[in-house]
Amino acid sequence: MVQQKVIVVGGGLAGLMTTMKLAEAGVNVQLFSIVPVKRSHSVCAQGGINGAVNLRGENDSPYLHFEDTITGGDFLNHQPPVMRMAERAPAIIYLLDRMGVPFNRTSEGLLSFRRFGGTLKHRTAYAGATTGQQLLYALDEQVRRFESSKVVEKFEGWTFIGIIKDDDGVCRGIVAQDMRSMKIESFVADAVVICSGGNGVIFGRSTNSIINTGDPVSACYQQGAVYGNPEMVQIHPTAIPGEDKCRLISESVRGEGGRLWVPRNANDARMAKDIPEQDRYYFCEELDPTYGNLLSRDLVSFIIYCVCRMGKGVGGKQQVYLDIGHLHRKNGWSRELINDKLGGVLEIYEKFMREDPIDNPMRIYPAVHYTMGGLWVDYEKGHGEESLDILSHRNQMTSVPGLYAAGECEYQYHGANRLGANALLTCLTGGELAALGVLAWLKSVPETKGPQTLSEDAAKLRTSEYEGLKSSHGSENPYQLLAELQETMWNYCGIWRLQKELVAARGKLDELTERTKQCKLLDAGHWSNQAVPFTRSLSNMIEMSKAIVGGAILRDESRGAHFKLDTPDRDDSAWLRTTKAFWTKDGPTFDFSEQVECNVLEPRPRKYKINQNKVVKVVMGDDFFVKAGLQKEEASAT
Repeated sequence: MVQQKVIVVGGGLAGLMTTMKLAEAGVNVQLFSIVPVKRSHSVCAQGGINGAVNLRGENDSPYLHFEDTITGGDFLNHQPPVMRMAERAPAIIYLLDRMGVPFNRTSEGLLSFRRFGGTLKHRTAYAGATTGQQLLYALDEQVRRFESSKVVEKFEGWTFIGIIKDDDGVCRGIVAQDMRSMKIESFVADAVVICSGGNGVIFGRSTNSIINTGDPVSACYQQGAVYGNPEMVQIHPTAIPGEDKCRLISESVRGEGGRLWVPRNANDARMAKDIPEQDRYYFCEELDPTYGNLLSRDLVSFIIYCVCRMGKGVGGKQQVYLDIGHLHRKNGWSRELINDKLGGVLEIYEKFMREDPIDNPMRIYPAVHYTMGGLWVDYEKGHGEESLDILSHRNQMTSVPGLYAAGECEYQYHGANRLGANALLTCLTGGELAALGVLAWLKSVPETKGPQTLSEDAAKLRTSEYEGLKSSHGSENPYQLLAELQETMWNYCGIWRLQKELVAARGKLDELTERTKQCKLLDAGHWSNQAVPFTRSLSNMIEMSKAIVGGAILRDESRGAHFKLDTPDRDDSAWLRTTKAFWTKDGPTFDFSEQVECNVLEPRPRKYKINQNKVVKVVMGDDFFVKAGLQKEEASAT
């Protein structure tokens, strides 16, 4: 019997969990990663991983975790997979604990949990402020055991170019490129799992690593995979700017008591720590005293944006204070305790800003952080309304048979807005479920339909495309084109959106498409050529951006991270539906026929006392919509 083989693309938490579970079942795995696995973007996660373990006696439960996730996602998440995620969370945390993840502990030796945005429970397990790194290293050690026995083979320093499909449209492998020798090869497999992360580079001002271009998702999308909810992009409220990317200041800072504020007088020249309480505007706490600084990320980002847009930012600039000084000065926390809980985050701030973040409040501003949208994936319901059939081959499979996806590159867990500390969890539970789906698929893989030279032909086609780019002699600079793409996406499709600006962005993307075809040759080298793969990646980012902008244009409501000033209210009667984008050479087409499955929790008003609509009225003035020509004056009663 021929040994079956699976290819996993991406070496972060989702990829490693999928690989580990497949290897445990005796399946050979080839793991592809553009960077060394330990440098995957999962290493940047700081705050923690959610799980309703309820060690603090708060009556927390997986159901409440499920409820917070669904309400945080503004009811755009399909509920059966989310229920499965919440139910698996405690077991996943204990599994990680047994693997040796150095989680913080209480004085009694129990796992310590902190609060995160969007919940009133202490539900987030953490390893200082470097949780992602600790989880990634622990899982990599598990995978290395299977490397030593030749069950897993790693291809580090390889970039994914596309999938191989047979005549029936079944995925039969991938084409990839060695980023050192630049050789393009095809790899045949019985199934492929994409675990390639997000696409924050598209927006420029992003906390994502510079490898997070969304390339693999865009390539699969252009080869027939459906793109789900592309318009749903999360912006993290607290980040510090950089020349290459923004540095994340984790939500854990607010979870431990950090407070957001600006001087009531934007021209106040005093040092921040010298400004007394009565002269500080704690905007989140005043807008919603219950959740305060732990409102969901979309709301906090939007509030900061509005505060700064009205000229109330620190020094009149686009920045606000994130303050933890009171923990030391007033709450009696020692520096050692603060560093024990937040050390990794504070080190990043001190390194890049040259200031002590305990003595001086941090200066932050929002940045793109996460994409809730991604490859559309399926699931199979079980016998109960709340359950999944975990043995079905449909779980985590894309619209292309044999092609699976897990982690940030797929769409189904987070709806319109991701709950803080759910990212690491969905990487692990999604990877676990993808492995189960693949194992079911391997039991009855259909025979290949097409020529025996299928993989060779795919490699030749991609090599020809690469040589065509390498010999281009146009006049456009691809790096300048990326800068224009990023400015367009951030300014016109960012924290808040206007229909006319989205339409303008669509026109700009069409222009960039044509200009990208005229890029000039920057590097003709045959070894470690960076310019040509960059140009290929740029083209993929533009195609993905068209889906993001197109989905935002068509979704005539505001839901979660998608806030549209023209239609500021949520509309469950018309838009409780998945956006499904299909690629064509003339631009994306969309289908909204898939109703979101709300089989457990019916949609209801948001649980916060404040929403984006009210933020505009409070921060920017009651008549802002009227002045902006976005809302007609209500007719007086006759």
